[in-house]
Amino acid sequence: MYSPPTDLDDERRMCREFARSADRLGVTLDGPEIWGWHGRTLSSHAVHPDHGECWLRMISAPEDRAGGKIWEGNREAAVLFDGRVHKPVLHGASQDTRDGFAHLAELHSFVSEPVCSSSPVLRQDLDLPSSWWSSLRKDLEQVNGMPTERVAVRQEWVDRSVPRFLDLPAPRITEWATAHGDLHAANLTSVTPVLLDWEGFGLAPVGYDAAMLLAYSLLAPGFADGVREAFPVLATESGRVAQLVVLTELMQSASRGDHPELIPALRALAAELS
Repeated sequence: MYSPPTDLDDERRMCREFARSADRLGVTLDGPEIWGWHGRTLSSHAVHPDHGECWLRMISAPEDRAGGKIWEGNREAAVLFDGRVHKPVLHGASQDTRDGFAHLAELHSFVSEPVCSSSPVLRQDLDLPSSWWSSLRKDLEQVNGMPTERVAVRQEWVDRSVPRFLDLPAPRITEWATAHGDLHAANLTSVTPVLLDWEGFGLAPVGYDAAMLLAYSLLAPGFADGVREAFPVLATESGRVAQLVVLTELMQSASRGDHPELIPALRALAAELS
């Protein structure tokens, strides 16, 4: 669970625009408000007269910064992946600009299954059947094979960031595939699994999603072993490169205060891969 914006005026603005978005999309809000990372998004359970149970999610940004990969991700993912993989279906969207801020609301089908973790960092092992891993592997194979012009990772960023955060030479990415882009236990449900939050999908190193899931699971060694077993790409050179890229991303994120408890495990894995 994340917290509201630190600025009370921003919190009030978000809540006000969230209610307006619900009216525009014709839904009744009937659940608690759920804040996203750094108060950037606001979501809630809702009911639509035709679609029934739904999930309303609104993202907000200053008007001059609204747009781009994150802003458009869920809608573009719906075109490519709705009905092809286990993900929430996008029923509709509404965008409004007011007082210098843009607000994009998206109405998704409601997923009743619980997520594997309330936090991206998995802190305890999960007892999941082989069918869970098989379903996840099949869905990611479908994602990997879908052509896209969206880019989730850039070689230029790798060249700058790996030496800075891992003190290692930057690897050259030679194999690319479409990736979900933010695969961790908080974006996976514990039954099917359903893959949530597609705003960051795009081209990334082969093995990127598996590497991300592994890195966020290093504090749950049993689950981490399950990731390695389910995704043998991690044992290849491409998988090694993907892991170094992901470790760099998470070390950069930790330098900004996100999940510092992961740092020792991230450094240990980087040493193994160097």
